[in-house]
Amino acid sequence: MVNFLIFGPPGSGKGTQSVKLAQKFNLVHLSTGDMLRAEIAGGTELGKKMSSIMAKGELVPDEVVIEMIAAKIDSAKNTAGFLFDGFPRTVEQTKELEKMLGKRKMKIDMMLVLDVDHDELVKRLISRAELSGRPDDKDPSVIENRISVYRSKTEPIINYCQEKGLYQPVNGVGSIDDIFERLSDKIKHFA
Repeated sequence: MVNFLIFGPPGSGKGTQSVKLAQKFNLVHLSTGDMLRAEIAGGTELGKKMSSIMAKGELVPDEVVIEMIAAKIDSAKNTAGFLFDGFPRTVEQTKELEKMLGKRKMKIDMMLVLDVDHDELVKRLISRAELSGRPDDKDPSVIENRISVYRSKTEPIINYCQEKGLYQPVNGVGSIDDIFERLSDKIKHFA
């Protein structure tokens, strides 16, 4: 099985591209954001606890996310691998993910990073709020905080993955199809 991380700041198009890539390459799309939003929508205890954290644009505790991901991996059948979207978000989470995968005789094969400039990100997030009604995309201060949290806590993973030879930058500007082709070109050598 192959395992890909897809990265980029909020609004870079990770979710849109992940769905398409998962379908094309028979990968399980593991979106921690979607998993957590489902907990919130379901009114579970975890959902109630995480709702206030996510509303501020903060990160969910590592152990909760690793546990959710491990359960998804263990229940997956007939797949070529996994596409991690929105996780890991810190170098520590990356190390925890590597440990969890290692116990299953798996590893991270590639880190795909969508490069999109700040102004384009803000424009996309505001547009997404209008289309999808996601509350975390409506408030400019929450948008700026989410981008800032990504830059300070998540971007260091790029250096970590560069040192391991896993980092693959991808131009994240253009049509959805153009970006999809760029990502597919990187993945097709593994899948």
